[in-house]
Amino acid sequence: MKIKQDSCVADSLIDLVHTIFGPSPVPLHRPVFEGNERTYLSETIDSNFVSSVGARVTEFEERTAQFTGCARAIATMNGTAALHMALLVADVSPGDEVLSQALTFVATCNAISYIGASPVFIDVDEDTMGMSPAALRRWLETNTRRAGGQTLNATTGARIAACVPMHTFGLPCRIAEIAAICDEFGITLVEDAAESLGSYVGNRHTGSFGKLATLSFNGNKIITTGGGGMIITNDHALADRAKHLTTTAKVPHAWEFVHDEVGYNYRMPNLNAALGCAQMEKLPAMLKIKADTAARYRAFCQEHGMHFVDPIEGTTTNFWLNALRLKDRAERDTFLEYTNSKGVMTRPIWRLMSELDAFSQCQTDGLETSRWLVDRIVNIPSSVPENEFQRLNA
Repeated sequence: MKIKQDSCVADSLIDLVHTIFGPSPVPLHRPVFEGNERTYLSETIDSNFVSSVGARVTEFEERTAQFTGCARAIATMNGTAALHMALLVADVSPGDEVLSQALTFVATCNAISYIGASPVFIDVDEDTMGMSPAALRRWLETNTRRAGGQTLNATTGARIAACVPMHTFGLPCRIAEIAAICDEFGITLVEDAAESLGSYVGNRHTGSFGKLATLSFNGNKIITTGGGGMIITNDHALADRAKHLTTTAKVPHAWEFVHDEVGYNYRMPNLNAALGCAQMEKLPAMLKIKADTAARYRAFCQEHGMHFVDPIEGTTTNFWLNALRLKDRAERDTFLEYTNSKGVMTRPIWRLMSELDAFSQCQTDGLETSRWLVDRIVNIPSSVPENEFQRLNA
């Protein structure tokens, strides 16, 4: 694909985007409210329980736990708060180090930093864009030592307290291999599954491999609560502690205000949970529609010699954001400029966290593949098309 010399392929892709989503402007990913959202919001307002206490919060937690196959789910005000809390209850402490990836959204590193811990950036696999188990093992074997049952950074002496891989754009990373390595080295696995609700490795939902995992329900996610997140886990003790800390560490009592430690006002409001309950009802249909859209993109790319990013064998993605891999940065930038000038929103992958001032001093393993991907990956419109539910049910 040579966009610089010939815009015909880009124009054909834009035509396909318009066929799927309608005329410009076409957003990257818009929320869709074609179910019971208004009904549930109205009922919640009528109940007067609009804040962090209400039946819809519990219902949304139960729906999420059931969908993901996890024993427990704890709703939070956003995905960053969920990840911060997951790391806290996983016993990450100030001065610790947390293995993660530089190819991620900044919230991952922000949550680590809130605790006073430091990220260490491990490279990703080219095909999943998620943490590479080979790179993880190589870094651990080269840069750590074992002492007192802990894995320590041989250079800094800091404890490696946790590992936080991310399922990029909903594509499952090689999480089973990562989990095995973390178990071998005694490192707690916390999955950043913010983007991967509805993605699976075999029959196991992403987020079910670690001790804890987190989801996001931001306005641009596959389902949204406006703002919201969720911790999922199979450990009831950790779930109870997360719920206690996210509700300001308040000890239940009929009238007394007793808080037994420093807590956080992180609980999801009932209004947001009402949206979430309605969105969960449509999630299976959304996943089908998004897979159908991805199939149309895939066929187009095969016809025009473009690389459409698909999940690896043995995994299923939610196709939250569809991605293309272009030839180089020049082609990437030309594509981004041209499509956006036509009212079709496309975007590059995030800037590497190691290139942001806040994290520029963090240790890395060189990030060769991460840097290669940044020069080539673009996201293309991936919403559920308007009125698609009606067509699906017709």
